[in-house]
Amino acid sequence: MKTLFSLTSLAFVFLLSPSIAQQLPLFNGKDLSGWHVDVPEQDTNKNVSPSFVVKDGLLISMGNPQGHLITDDEYENYRITTEYRFPEATGNCGILIHASTPRSLYKMFPKSIEVQMYHENAGDFWCIVENIEVDNMVERRGPKEEWGVIEGKKRRILNLTDGSENTPGLWNRMVIECLDNRVKVWVNGDFVNEGYNCTASKGQIAVQAEGAKVEFRKLILEPITELSE
Repeated sequence: MKTLFSLTSLAFVFLLSPSIAQQLPLFNGKDLSGWHVDVPEQDTNKNVSPSFVVKDGLLISMGNPQGHLITDDEYENYRITTEYRFPEATGNCGILIHASTPRSLYKMFPKSIEVQMYHENAGDFWCIVENIEVDNMVERRGPKEEWGVIEGKKRRILNLTDGSENTPGLWNRMVIECLDNRVKVWVNGDFVNEGYNCTASKGQIAVQAEGAKVEFRKLILEPITELSE
């Protein structure tokens, strides 16, 4: 089996029947089991409001205080399927793949590649102390001499489409496939981004709290051995 989750998760998969083993829910609909929170403000204020809550079967990123909800386990060669919406004002959020060293950027963001959910920008890549390449890099990232993966550099790589997101308040479906050093992204069925030569091929998965309230009703992981067309 080429696809490798963590040792813990892989053992769990093998214990399931073949039909069930293809999906591993990252969010169980009840609590934050399997995740831990990294919110810098909690370092100095233990009474700060939670950035991530579970309510009515939904995982909710409250947006503030800003930080990340990070899986305890690492994963490799997988498909993430998530369904999300902005229930109030639209704004910023994202799924971070191949996450590792915490607080590597701006003393907030873990080393990773972000798949953007910011309204009207869903599917952009952001390089966070990791790098990824796409076709038409200059057009989509800016002048090559300004590229980088740390503070002050051009870390954003534009997606391929406009108008793939649903009307604010409605649910969106995002699919992210990671195989070896390649990443592909779909939003509501539209193919919106593809990257290759990623400097990481495995790691943790993180959900952001970055200013806007976001609800997630699905967050599942599946092993893959090839990318979808």
